[in-house]
Amino acid sequence: MLKTPVVFIIFNRPDLTQIVFNEIRKAQPKQLFVIADGPRTPEEQEKCQAARDVIKQVDWDCEVFCNYSDMNLGCRERVSSGITWVFEQVEEAIILEDDCVPAPSFFSFCETLLDYYRHDERIMVINGSNFQNGIQRTSYSYYFSRYNDPWGWATWKRAWNYWSFDKDKWTQFKQENLLEQISSELIEIQHWRRIFDNLFFDGEPNSWFYVWMFSCWSQGGLSISPNQNLIKNIGFRKDATHTLSLHSSLANLPTQNIWNIEHPLFIVEHKEADFYTFDFRHHGKELKQKQHYWGRLIWLFNRLLFFLKSPQHLKVKIKELKK
Repeated sequence: MLKTPVVFIIFNRPDLTQIVFNEIRKAQPKQLFVIADGPRTPEEQEKCQAARDVIKQVDWDCEVFCNYSDMNLGCRERVSSGITWVFEQVEEAIILEDDCVPAPSFFSFCETLLDYYRHDERIMVINGSNFQNGIQRTSYSYYFSRYNDPWGWATWKRAWNYWSFDKDKWTQFKQENLLEQISSELIEIQHWRRIFDNLFFDGEPNSWFYVWMFSCWSQGGLSISPNQNLIKNIGFRKDATHTLSLHSSLANLPTQNIWNIEHPLFIVEHKEADFYTFDFRHHGKELKQKQHYWGRLIWLFNRLLFFLKSPQHLKVKIKELKK
């Protein structure tokens, strides 16, 4: 039986809720905290209720705590307020959303590392996902990353206490150029600056996770990432909140188990793995390709302007090409 509390975040997809619940049932946590948002429309009420009814299937020795909203609060407010509610009652937890199917060893992996790093404030998150596409970054069971991920994770109350949707903090962080201390890649810096500007100043996207990532970065916190992927996201479909792309390379990634955990000797960020995570998980590769494409167009446009302003240079260039 799993001693660590499990948090289950559900909404309006009872079929996916059932699949993930079945995996939670196998782990049999002693405490289950369920967070649910309310329907956005009257037509959604039935699906939300069906998802909540799945929780009634708990048939093992388990305390069940439900935090259900009658109205729709939206992704950021509902998830963040729900997790805060959980940490008003417990010191650490394993967290799953309704479309994140864990490998069997995910629960023991999280429980072991929650205990191992309980008092090490350098570590703020334990990830379940691995986005290295089979590349083994270390000979140990996990490595340290600047990137945390919401698809199956674990943390402590001591870390979640830093979660804050505060635009003044981001403003000061940006003014002190601290993103440049997190990454050395200009495209990556520009990407996250744009994300956080939109998030804190315009409220878009309606995401709790980006706030959480910034909160961890603002404290210099590291995350643990497994060397095998422990989470399969099955929620890429039209009724998703964020994962709408049906053909995403991130959908349904295969999982493996990590039963025997070998701990690294050193707590150092694996920068090469993080650059790869940015490219694969956060669309860095696409951004670099677009920048290269637009860079070539701008260069060609500037060359055209140069020749139009200086016809004599154009004549010389034509002669060179004829030779």
